Amino acid sequence: MFFAEPEPPRAQCVQVAEGIQRIVANNPGKMTYHGTNTYLVDTSEGRYVIDPGPVEDSGHLDAIIRNLGTSPTGILVTHHHSDHFGAAPVLREKTGLPVYVSRVFPDDAFQPDGVLEDAEMIADLTVLHTPGHASDHLCFARRDGVLFSGDHIMSWNSSIVSPPDGNMHDYCAQLQRLIARDDKIYLPGHGPVLRNPQPYAKRLLANRERREAEILAHLANTSDTVKNIAASVYRKSDPHIAMAAERNVAAHLEKLLSESQVVQEGTYWRRN
Repeated sequence: MFFAEPEPPRAQCVQVAEGIQRIVANNPGKMTYHGTNTYLVDTSEGRYVIDPGPVEDSGHLDAIIRNLGTSPTGILVTHHHSDHFGAAPVLREKTGLPVYVSRVFPDDAFQPDGVLEDAEMIADLTVLHTPGHASDHLCFARRDGVLFSGDHIMSWNSSIVSPPDGNMHDYCAQLQRLIARDDKIYLPGHGPVLRNPQPYAKRLLANRERREAEILAHLANTSDTVKNIAASVYRKSDPHIAMAAERNVAAHLEKLLSESQVVQEGTYWRRN
């Protein structure tokens, strides 16, 4: 279902679409694949940086600065998670570039230069507020069918939806929103370019619906805890992956609770 790519070069620009270059941060991991994708995007107003990546990777930050070109214009952030936003304050300090985030960006300690609303245009990009993985998550759509999908849709794996900031109802609704669009390629926050993305997005949504059905089946004749439900439904032995599965189950249960399909009793959940 998912897509792989060879380990990319570090601190180097690689063109991935017309007017778009990618630099992959050196922060590989079980939740980040080869690392965070930073995109340098040429627009009618100049070059924008999408997701500067983690602050810990100074070589990545230096590569961004080296490749800003003669008309750097601004920094766009898909969401507040540190592997995407972390370097933004430092990049702003070093370059003077303004930083734009969602209006519902949850970090009060950071003062952005501009806030973005759903359906707003910035340069040649349309802002799409796509909450679910994170409450402030944004995608950016170019007129030619290129969508910067952040962590809402990644090509290498499905996204974690972790309450309270993550919301499964919102996540599924925004999957449906993207499925209804006619974007030609997705450029995700981690992993390779995703071409012909709608069938893939449909599979992601179907997978969430299948997990939800499995959770309800598990609770058909018993009440149980998030930990036990996740162990039954996901069957993951790796502790990091098992913890992510538990967060997804918690998000599914909150969605089902909002739909009056389940009831919570302390740490236990049961069918309504």
